[in-house]
Amino acid sequence: MPRVSAAFFAVGVLCVLTGMLWGMHMAESDNMVTMPAHAHLNLLGWVTMALYGTFYALEKDTYLPKLAWANFVVSAASIVIMIPTLAVFLSNGNDPKYIPILIAGEGLAILGMLIFGISVFRELFRRRG
Repeated sequence: MPRVSAAFFAVGVLCVLTGMLWGMHMAESDNMVTMPAHAHLNLLGWVTMALYGTFYALEKDTYLPKLAWANFVVSAASIVIMIPTLAVFLSNGNDPKYIPILIAGEGLAILGMLIFGISVFRELFRRRG
């Protein structure tokens, strides 16, 4: 498995463990205010990162490492910025002062997907030997 795939899975595991503990805490406290942030953490942090890691593992002989690492850095940064900000935003009555930071995190998530899209379409149209 390429190192970049392992990096995607490592971040994914940290995210899903955090998401599980967060979900347990929400249930125990009967406070679901941050549920959207919890869901985003599980979807972007676990599912999306695991899918990215799987793709690069499957294409280990043909992917571009610099592009894959750019995908990793941008996607991981999006999670680190967006999820905590979303949780604080929700916990503080949807205070609009957090929206610019949320937009930055969302933009990074989209950029990460665009970089991934380049890798996917590069593989789709790659000349076969």
